[in-house]
Amino acid sequence: MTDVTPTTSILTVDDRTRRRNVAEKRFRTYGVIAITLAMLALVGLMTSIFSGGLPAFKQTFITLDVYLDPAKLDKDGSSDLEKIRKVSTFGYAPLIKKALEEQLAKPELAVEGLKSKDAAKMISKEGAAEMRRFVLANPDMIGETVSFKFLASGRIDGYYKGRVTMQSAERDKNVSPQQLQFADKLKDAGLLKTSFNWGFLTRADASENRPEAAGLGVAILGSVYMMVIVLFLALPIGVAASIYLEEFAPKNWFTDLVEVNISNLAAVPSIVFGILGLAIFINFAGLPQSAPIVGGLVLTLMTLPTIIIATRASLKAVPPSIRDAALGVGASKMQAVFHHVLPLAAPGILTGTIIGLAQALGETAPLLLIGMVAFVREYPSAPPEGFFDPAAALPVQVYNWTQRADPAFVERASGAIIVLLVFLLLMNTIAIILRRRFERRW
Repeated sequence: MTDVTPTTSILTVDDRTRRRNVAEKRFRTYGVIAITLAMLALVGLMTSIFSGGLPAFKQTFITLDVYLDPAKLDKDGSSDLEKIRKVSTFGYAPLIKKALEEQLAKPELAVEGLKSKDAAKMISKEGAAEMRRFVLANPDMIGETVSFKFLASGRIDGYYKGRVTMQSAERDKNVSPQQLQFADKLKDAGLLKTSFNWGFLTRADASENRPEAAGLGVAILGSVYMMVIVLFLALPIGVAASIYLEEFAPKNWFTDLVEVNISNLAAVPSIVFGILGLAIFINFAGLPQSAPIVGGLVLTLMTLPTIIIATRASLKAVPPSIRDAALGVGASKMQAVFHHVLPLAAPGILTGTIIGLAQALGETAPLLLIGMVAFVREYPSAPPEGFFDPAAALPVQVYNWTQRADPAFVERASGAIIVLLVFLLLMNTIAIILRRRFERRW
């Protein structure tokens, strides 16, 4: 028997090894480039959204002392609330105009060429409505001078956010350089300030002429109502269907057909579910349009396949030895599933459910088809009646605002996207926390 002497050393890098090492380095370089491009795209997207949306969380306010003239609001002096209620917002507008005239008459605030009616346009049209609500809530204040913090008009607000300049004001019929000069003097006098705008999160939507008064209150409430409906319908139905298919259902052609259809439904475009909801829940069942109950049912149908697939994957991940051990000590099939398998699969089930809810929260197309794009000013009632009241949703509100011409609505659309991203971030954070909390290792 003779020894075979190798012709080359394993420590010598031959051409084949060199090509393999070069290919590996090239693949790593491709991966680094791909990750870098993805991160740059994400940074660019976030920069665009936050730079355009953060100004929506600030608003310019003008503080004025307004005399609630009884001659305008309570002509007969009876203090009858029903008669006071008949005074429309047009009756309050002259009071605001008069308060501005008093400020304009002061030498340090006077602006040459600025008329009182043009100065009054610096206050949002929502100001008269706010005054009317205050008087109806406090009729005993009629005849007193009350300090009000009014929303400035969209152009004045845009001036302090960089959207409007003195040069652009010369070509804009909605604002003049004299108004901007008056605004600067009011700011120097401490009567005009830009501060955090809680109304953006609490107010309802506003008309085309009042972009500064538009808020997300109704949309946030509508989205919360829909998520509650989806959670209480999709979670029990999806988990029950998954447990049956994975643990109890016989393996035959029928269950195979059901599994194939569940996988196909997960890939169906969301707008198809909107058409289904329009046909079944509105046209056939007669449920009201633009109501959270319809939106919740449509999103439930859309979320169910995601929850079922995630739940089945979590159940499959539980080792068969857990089931065998439970059955071996005398547990029934149901006891083995509900007492041992299901608790171990809970982290995956909760994670899949929250991810499904997050996906449903951002859906727009199915909600457009069931009428949730409607202009809604009134807040829905408390549940369960509120589930049937008209409401909006966050993604639909974003779509709605991007269709309007005023640049202030584009700013608010970006702000609404930030709110939506915060909701999604919170939901994914909850999913991670729950997974860590309930995760068990074996």
